[in-house]
Amino acid sequence: MWGLSAIPQPVEVLSPELADVVKQRTEDTLLSIIKMNRCTRYFRESAVLDNFRSALESSGNKGDDVPDNVLLDNYCAAIPLTNYEDYEPFIDKFIDKTCREGDVCDMFSPGLPQHLNVSSSTSSGRRKFFPQYHDRMIQTFPGDNPGKTCATISLTYYRLIDIQNENGEVVKKILAASSSSCALRKVGRLNVEDDISNMKLPGGWTTSPVAVNFIPLYRSFMLMHALFALADRDLENISTIFATYLLDMIRLMEEEWHEVVSCIETGKLPDWEGIDAHHFPPRPERASELRAIGNAHQESGWLAKIWPKLKTIIANASGVFSSAIPKIRHYIGPDVQWISLGLLASEAFVGITYHPQDLNLFKVASEEFIEYLDILREENISSLVAPWKVEFGKKYEIVPTTRDGLWRYRLGDIVEIAGFDPADGSPIVRYIGRRNVVLRMAGTMFTEACLTESIFATQDTLGQIAEFTVAIDDRGQNPAVGYFVEIYGEIRMVFLQVPMLPVVTNVCIDPEANAAPALLRTELCRLNETFRDNLDRKMSLPTIRVVSTGTFREYRRWKVEMNGSGYGQTKVPVVMWDSASLEWMLARVERELVT
Repeated sequence: MWGLSAIPQPVEVLSPELADVVKQRTEDTLLSIIKMNRCTRYFRESAVLDNFRSALESSGNKGDDVPDNVLLDNYCAAIPLTNYEDYEPFIDKFIDKTCREGDVCDMFSPGLPQHLNVSSSTSSGRRKFFPQYHDRMIQTFPGDNPGKTCATISLTYYRLIDIQNENGEVVKKILAASSSSCALRKVGRLNVEDDISNMKLPGGWTTSPVAVNFIPLYRSFMLMHALFALADRDLENISTIFATYLLDMIRLMEEEWHEVVSCIETGKLPDWEGIDAHHFPPRPERASELRAIGNAHQESGWLAKIWPKLKTIIANASGVFSSAIPKIRHYIGPDVQWISLGLLASEAFVGITYHPQDLNLFKVASEEFIEYLDILREENISSLVAPWKVEFGKKYEIVPTTRDGLWRYRLGDIVEIAGFDPADGSPIVRYIGRRNVVLRMAGTMFTEACLTESIFATQDTLGQIAEFTVAIDDRGQNPAVGYFVEIYGEIRMVFLQVPMLPVVTNVCIDPEANAAPALLRTELCRLNETFRDNLDRKMSLPTIRVVSTGTFREYRRWKVEMNGSGYGQTKVPVVMWDSASLEWMLARVERELVT
């Protein structure tokens, strides 16, 4: 367990001495990145770096003889903020039908990349690819912790890229997959070219054999991991990417409890879709033990009873995924440690968890150079703040320059400065959400943070929210902010009894729950002045439609199987736009709350 007393409280202001330490350390990092990536094709040819190249040439220094202060000064003055479109024409060289070594070697960093991280298509509607040349710092990963681990991480991938020389011979194969899939392959030494033999490997430190990680169907993937985990009494760790995925597995355990326990008893695998035969020896004693514990998911600490040695949960739970924390804590009880994977993205690793009891508190401990864009100022480089100059309590957008060849790249993630590590001065941050305006309607712009905070404020009246998404509700004369919400358990109900009858004869929604749209309106008005001004005149009262239990789990399954990709980057969007997804969601609405 963590030595909690040894974790110092963040300080609100850096001392001059610590500020100098941070400045020296981060500038050294930046200099090493600039010097390493000056030899790349992107540096030579990209239009966004024209001014930087010209400034270096006009300094009168050539080649590697540019003094450090000249590099730093011109970097600060000449490199603009960048986004994916600035890199896409160069990245497309990797994705072309024929990928030539001469076209992609030294593209963003020296040599050829280890793999391409494929990011979620949640926000933009299309995949993004990020070549990764260097190993990344990872706070913790399956296999780091001793003991048997249930690691629900997919090994499926988007594409295997053949890099050919001028004679058409393949000189290297590069995997394009989610960053979690690539990381698991590296930890497990699972070369993609050996996948036929990889599928025959036992789990080793994992409860499931490797083949389970290749199952493409989401429901079957999760159920098989649950099956092998339940069969192993000595499980100590459960690792997944996001906390909501862990909830999906637990709920499937609840739904299929009797069939899973029967399988453990007999050794006969259920007829789940997409499952091939696996060696699964019967464990009648374990099955008897599970039956004695029972499907008692209502009891606090149920998972700790199933696995007496369970000590660690590894999953990210910041931002919109924080809604899963209370429910998972109910399942695991108070004594199981929860570790976050850190503050990370497909583009860059930003920070590690600072305090184990606060899953949304991160120490910026990146091997990249991180700058901070003040969200209250204009969106240009004049608003960038160095890490030794950020201010306690202020919010910034993270802007990294990376070893893998991104220059002042806008991640779009907003953090709040919660202080500084008194040991080395590193900023301590809280994740707030996406900066991007995720919804525009009737002259009003909504951020992810606004939409998230507003709906969570209704939980005392509505019930504990499992997950949600938002769409434009255009059923009325004016459009409305329309929420689709899944509730843990049942929505607040009132049970009515007809006089003279001994049993409950009718059920209706608690009036307090029906007040949720009005409370939602109040919160949106508080957080968004434009919404308040436009309400009634241009927009209608926000709506809340409650979907059936398991809807968002089934949405992830549907998207994974429709796209034919691993689930590691399949997220529920805060705002849902595509008509097919909206039609799918509307079909699962059980009731609408009306004030």
